Amino acid sequence: MITRILSTTALAALASAPAFAQSNFNRIASFDVSRNILEGDRAVETSAEIIAATEDGTILVYTDSPLGVIGMIDIEDPSNPQPLGTIALEGEPTSVAMLRARAFVGINTSESYTEPSGKLAIFNVRTKEAGKTCDLSGQPDSVAMATDGSFVVVAIENERDEDLNDGEIPQMPAGTVDIFSITDGTLDCDSRISADLTGLAEIAPSDPEPEFVSINDEGEIVVTLQENNHIAILNSDGAVLSHFSAGAVDLQGVDIFELGSFHFTGQQEGRLREPDSVKWLDNDHFAIANEGDYNGGSRGWTVFNQDGTVVYESGTSFEYAIVEIGHYPEGRSANKGVEPESIESATFGETPMVFVGAERASVIGVYDATDATAPVLRQLLPSGIGPEGILALPERGLLISANETDLVEDGGARAHVMIYELQDAAAAFPTITSAGADELIGWGALSGLAASPTEPGRLYAVNDSFFAMQPSIFEIDATQTPARIVRAIPVTRGPDAAQKLDIEGIHANENGSFWLASEGRTDRLIPHALYHVGPNGRILKEVPFPAELLASEKRFGAEGITRVGDTLWIAIQREWADDPENHVKLVAYNIETEEWGAVLYPKASPDTGWVGLSEITAKGDWVYILERDNQIGAAAVTKHLYRVPLSAMEPTPLGGDLPVVTKELAYDFMSDLKAPGGYVVDKLEGFAIDVDGNAYAVTDNDGVDDSSGETHFIRLNLQ
Repeated sequence: MITRILSTTALAALASAPAFAQSNFNRIASFDVSRNILEGDRAVETSAEIIAATEDGTILVYTDSPLGVIGMIDIEDPSNPQPLGTIALEGEPTSVAMLRARAFVGINTSESYTEPSGKLAIFNVRTKEAGKTCDLSGQPDSVAMATDGSFVVVAIENERDEDLNDGEIPQMPAGTVDIFSITDGTLDCDSRISADLTGLAEIAPSDPEPEFVSINDEGEIVVTLQENNHIAILNSDGAVLSHFSAGAVDLQGVDIFELGSFHFTGQQEGRLREPDSVKWLDNDHFAIANEGDYNGGSRGWTVFNQDGTVVYESGTSFEYAIVEIGHYPEGRSANKGVEPESIESATFGETPMVFVGAERASVIGVYDATDATAPVLRQLLPSGIGPEGILALPERGLLISANETDLVEDGGARAHVMIYELQDAAAAFPTITSAGADELIGWGALSGLAASPTEPGRLYAVNDSFFAMQPSIFEIDATQTPARIVRAIPVTRGPDAAQKLDIEGIHANENGSFWLASEGRTDRLIPHALYHVGPNGRILKEVPFPAELLASEKRFGAEGITRVGDTLWIAIQREWADDPENHVKLVAYNIETEEWGAVLYPKASPDTGWVGLSEITAKGDWVYILERDNQIGAAAVTKHLYRVPLSAMEPTPLGGDLPVVTKELAYDFMSDLKAPGGYVVDKLEGFAIDVDGNAYAVTDNDGVDDSSGETHFIRLNLQ
């Protein structure tokens, strides 16, 4: 375990939250970019990658590589973004920069890696009229506009073929930086300068691969050579003013194994930064996001003086802060962790700020950079899946994220542009965190929730099989905002982490022990079973499902557990083979007599996908049941809490005709799931009522796997 002393930056940020609470970014809207397909099939893949805005900040322009277009969004009312359609391109857009209402778009037209080509094209985004187009010296990546609009710069990457010699460089032709003069708002194609960057880097000096460019107020250009782990500074004539290695970082206490568990005990010595995006903070300092793409990636971000001196290094602090909010992508541990990729800077009011996007964690870090040598993490924002571009509009008090991942083929979330506003209000995110605990607690995929039988606001959650090698019970203090995970209790068999579990339900007993419900998968040798677990997490007793129940087994099993006297009630997620259509079993097990029984519960009939149960909780005269569909975003319909009279919960033996209980709607969660301004998530998984009658619900973030990583901890009033 990592003690809290190693995460002082994250802790400092949270400790300072009350003082900063009256000036926070909060998400006010999100825009599904498939809405810009005004005609035709919206089920095709789209993306939002690099994003820019018109001079007045009312129209957003983003690149969409899968569709081969740039898209436009009307944000005159930023809380209600509207589609403005797309402009088709003859090639793949890689980046966009704006001059008033004109979009300068880098377009990749390469026929092969060895014959790269591209164009820089102008479009008026208000009229959708095409302007001048200039040939580039190769395949473009980043595009940047001088602050005075006098010239534009394009990073010509000429990217490597990762399937050729395992992607080893050099691979010709070499990349460069193209610089064009702008006269009367249009390109002068004949003015093109192609800056020679060969011979600079220690790594593959013959094959520079420029990734990202940024221009300061003095017209100086900083360019990252990502695979070369190098940085160069040019003047507007393309002359190299200085260059230096991006350097390396010694990382201690990082998770470097993809084991379905958190182990922040590894180390990576001399980890090359390999920066992706770069942004000037002022005329002397710039920041880089150290994503890595070749043999590095240092999981954080760095501030350089333009003389090559490192003045700030985030180290593991950014990643640790992300761990604490449940966004750490454990499945990327052996690669580059959270993978900081995008970076932006701007001054809001009198405060210089830096915004760092973590591609794999789907998070944006908000830093106060008043002192460029000691930035302070103020917030973490939920970005949508795969933030590729960040745009600050300080004149309007807005921050924008463009998120490239579109999961339409898997029925998941679409690519989104998300809009945040700087408000005189408390931060709305996160709603649950492990910050402030004595140890660094990694968590995610919360699948069940239970209340302490004795202490108000004390809850317990469990993770599901995404963390199969580290099944855990998380103790939560819900009297704080955000709710705080204060302890992780490992579920063990003897001294070792218990295997072959998929914990989906938990009940807390008065003596400090727990009952857990595990959803089985016979094809994976995971039994359908109940487990009695001691206060220390050690399994005391295993109760397998009886043969009468397993005779009609299907994959979707136990999804919640509660206790009424000596009877445990288990909610089965979906129909098994002997269940009537749209009916599922609520299974009963008497812990004294060891008798089994059940009743049938009538669930909703979905128009699309499926509907199942995800939690069961007994309180007073009622048994409460979470019922949800597997739909996401605009397609989501059923995210409901129902209740059944406890008096109706009279189980009959398995194998015979089962009585059908009657339900009534107790709560609709749709407004709660829409309130954070993102898209509606599918997995509403946990529900509990504490001893004072306070009700809570929580969503499952799938361990940040094909998910934005957001966990919604919801407080609700059932009165």
